[in-house]
Amino acid sequence: MKIGKVAITKVFTFDSAHHLVDYNGKCKNIHGHTYKLEVTLKGIPDKNGLVMDFHDMEDIIEDEVLEKIDHKYLNDVFDFNPTCEMIGLWLWEEIAKRVKDTQCSLERLMLWETPTSYITIDRHDME
Repeated sequence: MKIGKVAITKVFTFDSAHHLVDYNGKCKNIHGHTYKLEVTLKGIPDKNGLVMDFHDMEDIIEDEVLEKIDHKYLNDVFDFNPTCEMIGLWLWEEIAKRVKDTQCSLERLMLWETPTSYITIDRHDME
């Protein structure tokens, strides 16, 4: 069997509050979201047939990012305006730092702020 790279994806949710600075609209007021985070890693399956164990992937995301932002007021956590775009870029940086020591690469990140609004960051966007 030909072995090539395989993408694995795991979905997470977290709840946070924020307000947008210098914004003229409802989001200038403190409000909360149940965010949905989708993380995709890519790599060649190891001798056991795994790119990365989903449990290990979950540990990375929980330990590196969700612990810092779940049930938090994001304006107190970040030194930037916590828009979905900026939170996504922060997530990318934090996850990429941890994944670089594995046989995987961070391929894509999607962050939903609402059920109908989300951002996408692709590996090619960050090179």
